[in-house]
Amino acid sequence: MQEDKKTKVKKGWLAVRVGLEDEDGGFQRFVIPISYLYHPLLNRLLERAHEIYGYHTTGPLRLPCSVDDFLHLRWQIERETTNCHGHHHHHHDRYYSNGK
Repeated sequence: MQEDKKTKVKKGWLAVRVGLEDEDGGFQRFVIPISYLYHPLLNRLLERAHEIYGYHTTGPLRLPCSVDDFLHLRWQIERETTNCHGHHHHHHDRYYSNGK
């Protein structure tokens, strides 16, 4: 029974495999809340996954992006869902400053 704990995913969560084939680290497994699937950022990635892999894959859902890109995407989603429950945020000034 103990061995199942590694592969079991809590109710309401989903296992995904992230990584690009030419990336050094290969694929990494992440567990995300199912609610993330409804977020526009992740939705775009799911559409790309469908184009690349099709719907009939075995094992965890594969997402076609680098681990770094996925971590950034997850951070953006977490920030939105914890801060304001879906309200849009202004980007930080550092993106627009010209350094003077």
